[in-house]
Amino acid sequence: MDRIAIVGGARLHGEIPISGAKNSAIKLMTASLLTEEPLHLTNMPRLADTRFLGTLLTRLGAIVDEREGPAGSETILHTPEIVSSFAPYDLVRQMRASFNVLGPLIARTGQAKVSLPGGCTIGARPVDLHLKALETLGAQIDLHEGYVYAQAPRGLKGAEIEFPFVSVGATEHAMLTAVLAKGETVLKNAACEPEIVDLADCLNKMGARVEGAGTPVIRITGVARLSGAKHAVITDRIEAGTYAVAAAMAGGEVRLTNTRADLIEALLLKIEEAGAGVERTNDGVIIRRNGARLKAVDIDTGVYPGFATDLQAQFMALMTLAEGESVIREHIFENRFMHAPELARLGADITVSGGEARVRGVEYLEGAQVMATDLRASVSLVIAGLAARGETVVGRVYHLDRGFERLEEKLGACGANVRRIKGDAGPETED
Repeated sequence: MDRIAIVGGARLHGEIPISGAKNSAIKLMTASLLTEEPLHLTNMPRLADTRFLGTLLTRLGAIVDEREGPAGSETILHTPEIVSSFAPYDLVRQMRASFNVLGPLIARTGQAKVSLPGGCTIGARPVDLHLKALETLGAQIDLHEGYVYAQAPRGLKGAEIEFPFVSVGATEHAMLTAVLAKGETVLKNAACEPEIVDLADCLNKMGARVEGAGTPVIRITGVARLSGAKHAVITDRIEAGTYAVAAAMAGGEVRLTNTRADLIEALLLKIEEAGAGVERTNDGVIIRRNGARLKAVDIDTGVYPGFATDLQAQFMALMTLAEGESVIREHIFENRFMHAPELARLGADITVSGGEARVRGVEYLEGAQVMATDLRASVSLVIAGLAARGETVVGRVYHLDRGFERLEEKLGACGANVRRIKGDAGPETED
């Protein structure tokens, strides 16, 4: 199993280009099931998650062609016909978002058998909202032995769906399904994340009629068929936020390009409040810190445009060296502080109680062997290692590879002492 080794103490100076958004790319890839024509996606990240989904889509009938061109990474997905409507557990379990093939399969073929995704280390994240939305649109849903058996013998029909709470995944799944349903679908209390807007933009280029994306009410007028299209994946705001925190942690000056500052404004305001410099530019943001100690800042995670839960672990790492005590409250996932004990191995002073963590800043961190527990937790340990004395070795970096493209290369180009250690250095248990 690969590991990442970081020798702390080096300030960062340079430029980091931000990749396409993982959370958007995987839903856009799923949209290729809705048409028999090719879907061209540019600004595509090359990640473990996109590879997993590509394997599943191939099984269902898609031809997945990855290319490198003048405009960067491109993926062409072509599904002239659905050769199978069966998504097995051994593929769906590798990535929860692959469950979203269910709706497009029903919309195009009228039936599907898709494995339930199972549990998750950062929370239960049940798919009840997804299934209720599909039922409201006319799908008949049965659950047997861990699988969803779905049929729409009379086709799907537009309906009003009001989500009891905001869910990005359920909103996206309903959108992907409703575009081919007869009549109008209205989604209320819909998620407003930029990735929702990106999906709507792509679907509309394919011939869909989606209005209101980015607001709590989305209206979808179903069409008989969709065509192919070319679409550039939105920039990854979580990657941008991660490197912004890394620059504030290590000190120096880093320019983040191919991104938009407004997408991470909630984070940037907190970085400024902590004492680091932030300059918003036309193509991104510049983070500066001259070495002065940061101040403790409280955060509460929330739905967009609030502070993203996917940046909570990274910000906690930043607060471990801040002067004073910061309070971090997690409102999205019920079990997302598993990085705290690993940060404590580096010398951090953190107390967790329910959905709240208190971080009392220490004078310094010391490198140690630590283990990633999930995607965002893994990169929080890398961030802490950038400022720790000595060497930090992060295990289980397969978590990190799910969502960060060329991390060692990007940080290394700015002066970080970071390298990947290939192979297995002994067993890493999963409990």
